[in-house]
Amino acid sequence: MYRLEYVAGVDEVGRGPLAGAVFAAAVVLNPFTLIEGLKDSKALTEKRRKNLDEEIRAKAVAFSIAWADVEEIDEINILQASLLAMQRAVDNLNVRVDFAVVDGNRTPRLYCPSEWIVKGDSKHDAIKAASILAKVARDREMEVLDEIYPVYGLARHKGYPTQMHLDALRKHGPSPIHRMSFAPCRQKELDW
Repeated sequence: MYRLEYVAGVDEVGRGPLAGAVFAAAVVLNPFTLIEGLKDSKALTEKRRKNLDEEIRAKAVAFSIAWADVEEIDEINILQASLLAMQRAVDNLNVRVDFAVVDGNRTPRLYCPSEWIVKGDSKHDAIKAASILAKVARDREMEVLDEIYPVYGLARHKGYPTQMHLDALRKHGPSPIHRMSFAPCRQKELDW
């Protein structure tokens, strides 16, 4: 029996924030089903990302979202945690893929052959789709964490090192979801 070759697009979101997990997604698109408007998640409005997130979930052959948590980031570093999240996303797909294309300049250890594509999230539709799913999932997680840790404004800046976030860190100190391996989260860096 013949089947199409399954190619997964893989991307991560959240390497730069001071708080929260790093997320990754893997997406296998159906080559016969068009999803219009796919772009790098950073080039889309929040509303458009959410609409595309729903459409990708409905039309993709398979998708998976995974993450590496703050403890893993602090233990193995953000690069290795990003690669781990991407590996988990591919491993958790409900289809076995033949090949993976990964945004960036390196690939995680995968069970299938893979290649990296610099700026792949602006060049390859499956990577664009993965970028969108990972971004929407991470943003939702930051909104949930904002309810638990409201003094940091996580829903507004999604954990990135904005002036508002740095001021909150100085005033309140880091929370359990802050990446202590990142200099701005360490007490001595903030001159409390």
